[in-house]
Amino acid sequence: MAFGVSFLAPPTPAAAHNSLTGSDPRDGARVATAPARIELRFLAKPAPATTKITITGPDNVVAGGPPVFDGSRVRVPFKPAAAGLYIVGYQLASSDGHPVKGEVRFTLTTGTAADPSAPAGGVAPTAGGTAPTAAAAGPTADTSRVATAAVDATPAASPVPAAQEGSQVRGWLWTIVAALLVGALVVGLQRWLRARRR
Repeated sequence: MAFGVSFLAPPTPAAAHNSLTGSDPRDGARVATAPARIELRFLAKPAPATTKITITGPDNVVAGGPPVFDGSRVRVPFKPAAAGLYIVGYQLASSDGHPVKGEVRFTLTTGTAADPSAPAGGVAPTAGGTAPTAAAAGPTADTSRVATAAVDATPAASPVPAAQEGSQVRGWLWTIVAALLVGALVVGLQRWLRARRR
């Protein structure tokens, strides 16, 4: 009899762990319109004290708020910042203390550009609010070419006078050297003659 009672008794839920049963948006979904909130549905009622839910978007931007618990459902306000992949991470504890964690991923196909401050054309605007045009840059380039041509047209100093001046200097040096040699020979000759006379 005891065996029959134990056989008919329902299994104890001690071995059961809480788990995610669904979400809105669902895992892997692509949505064009951002929802006002993200909803996670669990097998059992999660405890607010041991439940943590985070939502991160492109560039690791936090896109969630404080969760709201409603039985086995948890709703988190959604604050989209840009189009892209969003990851809803959850972590909670089952009634037996077993930790449960996981994530839901979905893609928002429309939204604000990730970096709206970047210039689209790649040219920074001037102080007046307009970018420089090619026509404005043209005269400057022409002026620089004219100035270069003017510099090239200026007659350069002829190297001939410098060469002539160098030749003259070398001529004077040779003349001085020759004069010194002649003077040395004359002095030497005079000393030699005096020595012979003695």
